[in-house]
Amino acid sequence: MSPSDSRTQSLMPRPAAIPFYPGIAPFAARYDGFVLDLWGVIHDGISPYAGVADTLGRLRRLKKRVILLSNAPRRSAEIVSAMAKKMGIGPELYDELISSGEAAYWALRRRDEPFFANLGRKCYLMGPERDHGMLGGLDLDRVERMEEAEFILATGVDWDDDKLDIYEPALAVGAKKRLPMICANPDLVVIRGGKRVLCAGTLARRYEEMGGHVRYFGKPYPPIYELCFAHMGIAERARIVAIGDSLRTDIAGAEAAGIAAVLVTGGIHAEELGIAHGEHPDPQALAEACARAGHIPIAAIPAFVW
Repeated sequence: MSPSDSRTQSLMPRPAAIPFYPGIAPFAARYDGFVLDLWGVIHDGISPYAGVADTLGRLRRLKKRVILLSNAPRRSAEIVSAMAKKMGIGPELYDELISSGEAAYWALRRRDEPFFANLGRKCYLMGPERDHGMLGGLDLDRVERMEEAEFILATGVDWDDDKLDIYEPALAVGAKKRLPMICANPDLVVIRGGKRVLCAGTLARRYEEMGGHVRYFGKPYPPIYELCFAHMGIAERARIVAIGDSLRTDIAGAEAAGIAAVLVTGGIHAEELGIAHGEHPDPQALAEACARAGHIPIAAIPAFVW
C-alpha cells in the first residue's frame, strides 16, 4: 500500500459501532413478536445452545409471540419432531415453526402459479436422503439422472464434506437443458457442530452463473416473512424483531420486511469475527463486517440468551 493509499484510508469514515448486549433482556420489552432463526441461534445442527430453552421459556411467560423461521429444506413437522426428540426444544416453547422447505412443498403441491404449473413431473432432487420427505404426497417422479429431469429441486449436498465441484457436472447438464431449479434453502453455508457445510444456496448461485433459472424459498425473500406475520397477528411491524446469525439472509430479510433485526455474532460470522459462540467480538471488526455486507442490525448479541 502506498503512503497516499494509507492517507486515503485514514480519512475514510469508520463504520458506526453496532450496539452490543450480553443477551436479549435489554430490548425484549420493546417487542411483542420475535422471529428466530434456528441454525446458529437455537442450535448448531446437533445440540441446542446453552440458555436457549430458558430464554424461550421467559418469552412465553411474558406472552410474546415467537415464530421459529428456518431455511431448512424439510417439512416443518419433521423439524418440530426432531427438535423435540433430539434437543428438548418442544413446541410448547414457541407458537409456530415455518421452514423454507414447507413453503417450497406447498408451492409444488398447489401449482397455482404459471412457473409451477409448467414444471412437469420428473424431478431431480439434488440433496441428501434425509430431504426426500420433501416429495412425499406430491405427484412427482424422482429421476436419478439430470438428463431425464424436467426440473431440479435443490435441498443441499449429500455429505457434509462435499465440495461444489462434485455437483458442477450435473448442474452443467441442467443448465444446458434450461431446467428450472427450485432452491429450498437459500443459505450458502451452515455451521453443523462447528463444521462449515455447503447449502443449497451455493448450488443455486453456481447454477445461475451457468445461466440457469432459480426460484428461491426462504430468507431473505419477503413471502416467507408474510407467512410469519400471518401467524403472529401483530399489525404493527415496529413491535416485531428478527434474531439471526446471517447478515445475508436474516438481517437482510428482516430489513426488506420492514422489521428490526438483531445479529447473533457467534454463528455464521464467528470465524470472520475471530470468536467462538458466546464470545464478544471486537466492536470495530463487527461494524466493518456489517458495513461490508451492507446490512446493519439494530444491535448484536453473542448468543440467544436472556
